[in-house]
Amino acid sequence: MPERRARPAPSTKGNAKGNRKSVWRRAMTAATPPPKDPPAPRPADAETTPVEPGSVVQAALYRDGVRVSTPASLADTYRELRKQQDGMAWIGLARPTGEEILSLAAEFDLHPLAVEDAMEAHQRPKLERYGDTLFVVLRAARYLDAPEEVDFGELHVFIGPDFLITVRHGAAPDLSAVRRRMEETPELLKLGPEAVLYAILDAVVDGYAPVVAGVQNDIDEIETEVFGGDPWVSRRIYELSREMVEFQRATRPLVGMLHGLMAGFAKYGTDEELQRYLRDVADHVTHTSERVDGFRQALTDILTVNATLVTQQQNAEMRALAEAGFEQNEEIKKISSWAAILFAPTLVGTIYGMNFDHMPELHWVLGYPFAIVLMAVVCTSLYVIFKRRDWL
Repeated sequence: MPERRARPAPSTKGNAKGNRKSVWRRAMTAATPPPKDPPAPRPADAETTPVEPGSVVQAALYRDGVRVSTPASLADTYRELRKQQDGMAWIGLARPTGEEILSLAAEFDLHPLAVEDAMEAHQRPKLERYGDTLFVVLRAARYLDAPEEVDFGELHVFIGPDFLITVRHGAAPDLSAVRRRMEETPELLKLGPEAVLYAILDAVVDGYAPVVAGVQNDIDEIETEVFGGDPWVSRRIYELSREMVEFQRATRPLVGMLHGLMAGFAKYGTDEELQRYLRDVADHVTHTSERVDGFRQALTDILTVNATLVTQQQNAEMRALAEAGFEQNEEIKKISSWAAILFAPTLVGTIYGMNFDHMPELHWVLGYPFAIVLMAVVCTSLYVIFKRRDWL
């Protein structure tokens, strides 16, 4: 982590701070109008509630782990921080305006690339070091019970020797709980911005636990629906699979990020208590990442089983339709056979029933027996033929 640097004496030239300004910062300060003072600070629990864009959720100054001031605006925070030689500023913003981000960049000499990422959002989790400033992007998650879906938020953190800035995009995580926890343990807070960073990391990772539990419950329900023949289960599997892809993108990079921080313990002289704290967070992240990988594999297997069951069901329906068609065809053959058999005597009887005076067989003594025998022979022949062909 960055080493704490000595803050220069307060300047009498407005926001100018002497040697702390880089060329880029001086140019940014000249091109950027003075920031507008936002509304009065909200209570600590306001960090969990939706806010209008450009609002400062909470700004506070600390010395030796104890809050000494709660400035009402960014300008007041800058001014009071200059007066605190050993103080630390913790500034929390939610969906800030570009003007506020540029104001923070000019005051704390933030790197332009990190500022650009914070303004655009939609970044992958990462950890980048710019001189003595650390820039961290985290993806928080929370499980929404009503719609049974995972909601993702984005958090950008700037850590310097005497400041920590959080820029929140989304409802998660609950940073008010982190602030209360740190203020209740001043011995940890007095370790500086790096201690706050580890507490934020812990809060984000702990927030994954309810999501993992919710997703596990969803998978159990999906398995029941799959074997219950729910026609909409495929859509639910697909939607949950997409959420798990996002979840993987949030958790996988954290493993490498935390190991990178752990690799810098000796170089940056990280406190032993913070080292243990970070190792515990790394263990939780690894466990969560493995669970998420398992969820993706389970959903893939469930989707395969569902496809197999759907195919079997379709085959069974096609077989039933084929059997029904076969039975119907057999009935049609029987009806057709009997119709042909009955047609023969009907034809003979119709011819001899026309009552013409000049029919050769009309006055024949054997005409009637001959007609009867002819009808019997034709019907018997047709019956034998149809029987041999299994039509009757």
